[in-house]
Amino acid sequence: MADFVLVHGAWHGAWCWNRVLPPLWAAGHRAFAVTLTGVGERAHLLSKHVTLDTHIADVASVIEAEELLDAVLVGHSYGGMVITGVADRLSARLRHLVYLDAVVPLPGESWSSGHSPETQAARRKAIAESGVLAPPDPEVFGLSGADRAWVARRQTPQPGGVYDAPLHFDAASVAALPRTFIDCTAPALATIALMRTRVRAEPGWSLAEIATGHDAMVSAPQALVDLLLAIP
Repeated sequence: MADFVLVHGAWHGAWCWNRVLPPLWAAGHRAFAVTLTGVGERAHLLSKHVTLDTHIADVASVIEAEELLDAVLVGHSYGGMVITGVADRLSARLRHLVYLDAVVPLPGESWSSGHSPETQAARRKAIAESGVLAPPDPEVFGLSGADRAWVARRQTPQPGGVYDAPLHFDAASVAALPRTFIDCTAPALATIALMRTRVRAEPGWSLAEIATGHDAMVSAPQALVDLLLAIP
């Protein structure tokens, strides 16, 4: 039996794992989906005071409260920033890090660091005007039809304070954990392009691909579950 902790990306919440949790439970594992402060069912907590450190504490608190000692920590998209920070704090309690089409930061980088200057400028302008990042059309995640509508109904604004927040961590400590990057290739999300190159250039990574869009937990849940269950 393994313990899985699932961390969503920007604009999402624990709801996005609804198609992944039951198969993990049915296979005899424990799995916990965390909703980060300010989004999903915790959108009422949205404020300018929500930071990257807030989100790291959200996940670390679940690991501690559930007394997990050998957890597989999965981060989707922006959630890669969060799980890296958690791994820096709680490496002894983790077994494996899974970056699902996710940000893979270097020490001192922020979520914004891997984005193009045009994306950075647009998002900083939005944050300056409203304090948040409005959800995009889920079509950019490769979703259509009922899946697109399902995600669109549930997305909530992303706290602006997390966008340019740098993450300082012990790279050697994090790299000592087994790490897998799952590349969602069809279509490939442009804001993850640098990360795809990075993990192929750095030693120590296991790589997997799913021929689906960015929200694999929605569009290809069984393929994702199969990869998670194959983690040693």
